[in-house]
Amino acid sequence: MLDVNIQSVSIILDDDNRLLLRNLNFKIEKGFIYSILGKNGSGKSTLIKSVTKLLLKQNYEVIGKALFNGTDLLNTNEEKLREIRKNNIRYVFQDMINSFDPLKKLEYYFNNFASDKSKTEKLLQYFLLPAYNNIKELYSYELSGGMAQRLSLVFALSADPEIIFLDEPTSGIDYAAANLVLLKLKEFTKESNKSVIIVTQDIKFASAVSDFVAMISEGTLSPFLPKDKFFSSELYEDHKSLLASFREIES
Repeated sequence: MLDVNIQSVSIILDDDNRLLLRNLNFKIEKGFIYSILGKNGSGKSTLIKSVTKLLLKQNYEVIGKALFNGTDLLNTNEEKLREIRKNNIRYVFQDMINSFDPLKKLEYYFNNFASDKSKTEKLLQYFLLPAYNNIKELYSYELSGGMAQRLSLVFALSADPEIIFLDEPTSGIDYAAANLVLLKLKEFTKESNKSVIIVTQDIKFASAVSDFVAMISEGTLSPFLPKDKFFSSELYEDHKSLLASFREIES
C-alpha cells in the first residue's frame, strides 16, 4: 500500500544543504500498526512529514519516492496530493492545538472533516470529549493540548482513511485516554483493514500497540521487525537507554 524509498532529506541553507535523514526504506501493509521509536531530535516528525511532502519545499529537499497505491507522493501534482491527504492519509501531530485557526469555532472543522455526525458523536463519547452540540461551539484555545490531540484523532478516524500517521500520541494524555487510543487503533487496523504509523519515544505504548517496530537513530531508519523480535534484538538493547518511557499501558 505504501512503499517508501527516500534517499535523503536535507534542510536548505544559504551556503549549503545540511543532510538530516538518509536511507528511509520501508513498506506499509494493510491491517497493521507500525511504530518508529526515537529520542527527541532524532527526526521522527521530519520523517513522517517527508512522506507526503508536508515539509516546506523552500526549506527542505526530499529526494526519493513514496509510492501510495501506485502514486508517487513526492512527484505528483498538488491537487492529487491534497486529495490523498484529505481522503486516504491523515495525520495527528503532537502540537495539534496550533493547527487550528483560533478565530474559527470548532464547528468549522466538523463541517469540513467530519461529515458523518453519528459516527463523530460516538467517537467524541468514546474519547471522553464533550458532545458535538457543545464542543462545536468552542474555539481551539479553549481546549487543552490533550483534548486537541484526541479531537484530531476523531477527525482522522471520521474520514476513514487508509493510513493514519500519529506523532507522539500519548504525550498530552493520561493513562485512561492512552488506553482508549490504544484500543481504538487496534480496532481500526484489525476490523477495517487499515494501517497506522506511530512515531514515539514511549516504549511501553509502542510495545503494547504495535505489530512491527523500527528505530530511527543517527539519521537513518532500521528495518521494521515484528514487535517481539525487535524488543529482543541487539538494536533495542543498544538504544533503549536513550529512549524515554513515559507511561505503562495495559494491552
